[in-house]
Amino acid sequence: MAEQTDPAPALRLDGVRRSFRVGRRTVVALDGITAAAAHGAVTGLIGPDGAGKTTLMRLIAGLLRADAGRIEVLGLDVGRDPLSVQARLGYMPQRFGLYEDLSVRENLDLYADLQGVAAADRPARYRELLHMTGLGPFTGRIAGRLSGGMKQKLGLACTLVHPPDLLLLDEPTVGVDPVSRRELWQIIDHLTRSAHMTVLFSTAYLDEAERCQSVLLIHEGRLLGHGDPGGFTAEMAGRSFFAAAEGVGRRRVQAVLAAAPGVVDAVIQGRAVRVVTAAPAGPGSPAPDPARLAPDLPGLTITPTKPRFEDSFVARLQAHAGASAPAAAGVPAAAGRGAAEDVIVVDRLTRRFGSFVAVNDVSFRVARGEIFGLLGANGAGKSTTFRMLCGLLPASEGTLRVAGFDLRRAAARARGRIGYMAQKFSLYGDLSVRQNLRFFAAAYRLTGARQRTRLAWAENEFDLAAVGEATARDLPLGFKQRLALACALMHEPDILFLDEPTSGVDPLARREFWRRINALADAGVTVLVTTHFMEEAEYCDRLVIMAQGAVLTAGTPDAIKGAARTPGHPDPTMEDAFIAVIEAADAAAQAAA
Repeated sequence: MAEQTDPAPALRLDGVRRSFRVGRRTVVALDGITAAAAHGAVTGLIGPDGAGKTTLMRLIAGLLRADAGRIEVLGLDVGRDPLSVQARLGYMPQRFGLYEDLSVRENLDLYADLQGVAAADRPARYRELLHMTGLGPFTGRIAGRLSGGMKQKLGLACTLVHPPDLLLLDEPTVGVDPVSRRELWQIIDHLTRSAHMTVLFSTAYLDEAERCQSVLLIHEGRLLGHGDPGGFTAEMAGRSFFAAAEGVGRRRVQAVLAAAPGVVDAVIQGRAVRVVTAAPAGPGSPAPDPARLAPDLPGLTITPTKPRFEDSFVARLQAHAGASAPAAAGVPAAAGRGAAEDVIVVDRLTRRFGSFVAVNDVSFRVARGEIFGLLGANGAGKSTTFRMLCGLLPASEGTLRVAGFDLRRAAARARGRIGYMAQKFSLYGDLSVRQNLRFFAAAYRLTGARQRTRLAWAENEFDLAAVGEATARDLPLGFKQRLALACALMHEPDILFLDEPTSGVDPLARREFWRRINALADAGVTVLVTTHFMEEAEYCDRLVIMAQGAVLTAGTPDAIKGAARTPGHPDPTMEDAFIAVIEAADAAAQAAA
């Protein structure tokens, strides 16, 4: 991949190296990064969890010093003059420091004070920022009461109070819904197009990489590729396919193909499985021979499809890491397909907080062994619904039955049949990995030989033995996710609740996670999941889309995408369908007002 040839780039990295001492070990976070970013363009910083993206951004911002190499920002040497560099850039870290007890306007005032913006310049700047972010009607609202997407937009506005020449955004779209994600990108497009601002954008969403003018792909601190996203995609010509088998479920097809020789990626997409091979099909053949690729899948059909950036990203990481499909997760001994009974029944569920209705007359049913998706915009009521289903929050009205128990009368007994993985890492950060596992085993009343068996299972199944003594807080995000899932499955639950389980996790970790979830569902475990990754919604058997506490639509992913199909857009993605549903609901609400 060709490197940038701009003779005077906005950002130049030359042999940048940085390491950290962790206990007795030295961890190399960045190892000889050499790259550049052009003026007035969006450069994407792409890499798995722990690749070194945040370390690189902090070095560019002058918050850390490089061990070796040179970083030049807008012609300034960061190592020699970090303060001058900081005066010309804006940096929005993953956990931007909004003051949640202050209003939107008070947060803007605070950051204007910190950035030395003159009082006379503030009204015009605020008007521009509030218009750009859509926060104008909410200047008096307390920041803590904003939705996740609105908080991200406020954080960006605070970063831009003093207009920077270089803007560093560290995964700003993690944990926000597709509508908010699109709005953030509209802001970024405006900044580069109208203000000619240079943006370095770190992201875990690979479709966002395709919106960048250039990308830097790093893994384990090393640069794997640098250039135009289209160049990465073009390298995959003849290696991307759709596969399906008559009468065989998508999850079965995916599991077989993921383990097939010569396959580097297999993910569910619509009714088929998207397959990426290690090499193009042979001369004169548009696709691999199904009988040779997967002899255990009679009736398998394989058709070519256009490659995408994600195919290249995953192929490069798999080649670099030598990764292979993980073993299927252990499943409850008592689980099994059995009868297609409804194990979750939600009927006219309502939850009020004072005069505010968070969940409004919601109904759905989930069958045993089904993966059911609960999608919605930030603030739609998904997490509130989850908390009620887990017995952590009482319903104001309606019926809730989980695993045969009425949650109004037997919430504690129902919780014993449920595993729960929270949106944010909610284990005990000061405890080691093994201490967390033991704690949850004891909390689920596992004792003696049974406890020892499950602890050994967790360490082996999730490859946690090597980090057993590490403090949970210090784990990379992918290992935190593994630990959280291991704890949720410790007592072999019948039902698994997953609240944004892969938020911020890189694509390889997401694939590993979903292979485990698919294996659990195939064994009869019922899974209820919320996610902002719309491609993950493809794994669901059925789903609902919520907004403002109500269900807007329900059905299979294919049915919901089909409803969004138009002559001008005959093959909508799940994200296109989600946005169409939300926009239609907004239009209807405005018409009724």
